Amino acid sequence: MRRLLIEEPVTRAGALSRRFAWFSALVTGIALLLVRDPRAEAGPALATLGAGLVIAVLALMLAGFAFVRVWREGARGLGAALGGLFLALVVLAYPAYAGLRGLRLPAIADVTTDVDNPPAFSRSRVAFAARNGRYPPDPGPAAREKQRGAYPQIAPLTLDIDTDQAFELARKAAVNRRWQIVEAIRPGGRIGNGRIEAVARSLVLNLPDDVTVRVRPRADGARIDVRSASRLGTRDFGTNADRIRSYLDEVANLAIAVK
Repeated sequence: MRRLLIEEPVTRAGALSRRFAWFSALVTGIALLLVRDPRAEAGPALATLGAGLVIAVLALMLAGFAFVRVWREGARGLGAALGGLFLALVVLAYPAYAGLRGLRLPAIADVTTDVDNPPAFSRSRVAFAARNGRYPPDPGPAAREKQRGAYPQIAPLTLDIDTDQAFELARKAAVNRRWQIVEAIRPGGRIGNGRIEAVARSLVLNLPDDVTVRVRPRADGARIDVRSASRLGTRDFGTNADRIRSYLDEVANLAIAVK
């Protein structure tokens, strides 16, 4: 008597999902190294990063297809699909967080503590060279109104110390934040304002953004205004506002420590 051998179905989508997920992790890792390298061109590196994220999305889709076959047909391959799902989610976790956060924020890439009279970026040759020949344009009244609605807490910092002390604290805070200081002009002269021009880099991608700090004298002390502008894109996902907040918090803490 002959026995019938019934082959258990196997879903290839699970194995493909795992392979795609590993490939996406490799591509994304290489792209991150390229993006974070100041010597590399940002455009191709970001394109490579985007490709890695697309591959991770494909891995998720393949894992979903594998789960359907396992559920409906009892096919083997669940373990491979789970592995692909987990690794793809790891790759996509931070981009998904940033994207969801960005949906709640306005499409602006230039934030300042003084929307009526934003600090101007330096036009000196040294500053132009540090910005790769770029001068951040003013985003206009509409964008500034969007900033008012999204970041009402972004405001100037006033200190009851003289302008020179405030300038030194502002400069020290920039050094502590590991900004590349391009210019540091002490208060004085006809206008009396101090200015710090710097290049700051984003935490994850290490992309350069431009920052200018204005220190103005007041009758009761000094006022510090900050402007932070992204070089790439029209949406900063809250990066510039976060940078200004953390910087002014550090200046305030330094002011408390010296009292």
